[in-house]
Amino acid sequence: MLKTYQGSCHCGTVKIEADIDLSQATYRCNCSICRRTRFWPAVAMPAAFRLLAGEADLTQYLFNTRKNQHYFCRHCGVRVFGIGTETPIGKMYGVNVMCLEGISDEELASIPITYVDGRDDNWQNAPAVFAHL
Repeated sequence: MLKTYQGSCHCGTVKIEADIDLSQATYRCNCSICRRTRFWPAVAMPAAFRLLAGEADLTQYLFNTRKNQHYFCRHCGVRVFGIGTETPIGKMYGVNVMCLEGISDEELASIPITYVDGRDDNWQNAPAVFAHL
Protein backbone atom coordinates (compact mmCIF):
# COMPACT_ATOMS: atom_id res chain seq x y z
CA MET A 1 0.00 0.00 0.00
CA LEU A 2 1.32 3.43 -0.92
CA LYS A 3 2.21 5.66 1.99
CA THR A 4 3.62 9.18 1.95
CA TYR A 5 7.06 9.44 3.54
CA GLN A 6 9.24 12.45 4.20
CA GLY A 7 13.00 12.22 4.15
CA SER A 8 16.15 14.29 4.16
CA CYS A 9 19.90 14.25 3.95
CA HIS A 10 21.95 14.22 7.17
CA CYS A 11 22.20 18.01 7.51
CA GLY A 12 18.53 18.54 6.55
CA THR A 13 19.21 20.76 3.54
CA VAL A 14 17.74 18.35 0.97
CA LYS A 15 14.16 17.37 1.81
CA ILE A 16 11.91 15.06 -0.14
CA GLU A 17 8.46 13.54 0.03
CA ALA A 18 7.48 10.38 -1.81
CA ASP A 19 4.59 7.98 -2.06
CA ILE A 20 6.18 4.54 -1.65
CA ASP A 21 4.97 1.01 -0.96
CA LEU A 22 7.55 -0.50 1.38
CA SER A 23 5.84 -3.89 1.17
CA GLN A 24 7.18 -4.05 -2.40
CA ALA A 25 10.77 -4.84 -3.35
CA THR A 26 13.55 -2.43 -2.54
CA TYR A 27 16.98 -2.96 -4.07
CA ARG A 28 20.56 -3.59 -3.05
CA CYS A 29 23.10 -3.60 -5.85
CA ASN A 30 26.76 -4.51 -6.13
CA CYS A 31 27.62 -1.96 -8.85
CA SER A 32 30.53 0.36 -8.11
CA ILE A 33 28.49 3.33 -6.85
CA CYS A 34 25.80 1.47 -4.90
CA ARG A 35 28.41 -0.70 -3.21
CA ARG A 36 30.55 2.26 -2.19
CA THR A 37 27.64 4.38 -0.93
CA ARG A 38 25.55 1.45 0.38
CA PHE A 39 22.57 2.92 -1.45
CA TRP A 40 19.26 1.15 -0.62
CA PRO A 41 16.53 2.48 -2.92
CA ALA A 42 12.79 2.08 -2.83
CA VAL A 43 10.99 2.88 -6.07
CA ALA A 44 8.87 6.00 -6.51
CA MET A 45 7.32 6.88 -9.85
CA PRO A 46 7.87 10.47 -11.07
CA ALA A 47 4.38 11.66 -10.08
CA ALA A 48 4.93 10.22 -6.59
CA PHE A 49 8.20 12.05 -5.86
CA ARG A 50 8.55 15.63 -4.63
CA LEU A 51 11.76 17.52 -3.95
CA LEU A 52 10.69 19.92 -1.18
CA ALA A 53 13.94 21.75 -0.45
CA GLY A 54 17.60 21.87 -1.40
CA GLU A 55 17.53 21.64 -5.19
CA ALA A 56 20.33 24.22 -5.47
CA ASP A 57 22.36 22.25 -2.91
CA LEU A 58 22.41 19.00 -4.88
CA THR A 59 25.46 17.78 -6.73
CA GLN A 60 24.83 15.47 -9.67
CA TYR A 61 27.22 12.67 -10.52
CA LEU A 62 27.06 10.79 -13.81
CA PHE A 63 29.29 7.87 -14.78
CA ASN A 64 29.56 4.93 -17.18
CA THR A 65 26.54 5.24 -19.53
CA ARG A 66 25.70 8.63 -17.97
CA LYS A 67 22.01 7.69 -18.09
CA ASN A 68 21.27 7.36 -14.37
CA GLN A 69 21.44 10.52 -12.30
CA HIS A 70 23.03 10.28 -8.87
CA TYR A 71 22.36 13.22 -6.55
CA PHE A 72 24.20 14.08 -3.34
CA CYS A 73 23.83 16.93 -0.85
CA ARG A 74 26.84 19.17 -1.44
CA HIS A 75 27.07 19.91 2.30
CA CYS A 76 26.86 16.51 4.03
CA GLY A 77 27.39 14.19 1.05
CA VAL A 78 24.30 12.05 1.65
CA ARG A 79 22.55 10.53 -1.36
CA VAL A 80 18.82 10.94 -0.69
CA PHE A 81 17.67 9.87 -4.16
CA GLY A 82 18.69 9.11 -7.69
CA ILE A 83 16.87 8.99 -11.00
CA GLY A 84 16.87 5.90 -13.18
CA THR A 85 16.15 6.73 -16.79
CA GLU A 86 16.52 3.32 -18.41
CA THR A 87 14.77 0.78 -16.24
CA PRO A 88 12.22 -1.95 -17.02
CA ILE A 89 9.50 0.41 -15.70
CA GLY A 90 10.81 3.54 -17.41
CA LYS A 91 11.88 6.64 -15.53
CA MET A 92 11.77 6.19 -11.77
CA TYR A 93 13.16 7.69 -8.60
CA GLY A 94 15.24 5.56 -6.29
CA VAL A 95 14.61 6.94 -2.80
CA ASN A 96 17.17 5.99 -0.16
CA VAL A 97 15.21 4.02 2.44
CA MET A 98 17.66 5.04 5.16
CA CYS A 99 16.85 8.73 4.58
CA LEU A 100 13.13 8.27 5.29
CA GLU A 101 11.75 9.50 8.60
CA GLY A 102 9.56 7.64 11.07
CA ILE A 103 10.46 4.05 10.18
CA SER A 104 11.30 1.81 13.13
CA ASP A 105 14.14 -0.70 13.13
CA GLU A 106 11.55 -3.49 13.09
CA GLU A 107 9.88 -1.99 10.01
CA LEU A 108 13.24 -1.58 8.27
CA ALA A 109 14.05 -5.23 8.99
CA SER A 110 10.81 -6.36 7.32
CA ILE A 111 11.24 -4.45 4.03
CA PRO A 112 11.72 -6.91 1.17
CA ILE A 113 15.05 -6.59 -0.65
CA THR A 114 15.86 -7.74 -4.17
CA TYR A 115 19.59 -8.12 -4.75
CA VAL A 116 20.85 -7.26 -8.23
CA ASP A 117 24.16 -7.89 -9.97
CA GLY A 118 24.83 -4.47 -11.47
CA ARG A 119 28.59 -4.97 -11.35
CA ASP A 120 28.35 -7.64 -14.06
CA ASP A 121 25.48 -5.93 -15.91
CA ASN A 122 23.28 -8.88 -14.92
CA TRP A 123 20.40 -6.80 -13.56
CA GLN A 124 17.81 -9.59 -13.61
CA ASN A 125 19.77 -11.81 -11.21
CA ALA A 126 21.25 -11.66 -7.76
CA PRO A 127 25.02 -11.81 -7.43
CA ALA A 128 26.43 -15.11 -6.17
CA VAL A 129 27.29 -13.45 -2.82
CA PHE A 130 25.17 -10.61 -1.47
CA ALA A 131 25.07 -10.78 2.35
CA HIS A 132 27.51 -7.85 2.51
CA LEU A 133 25.21 -5.60 0.52
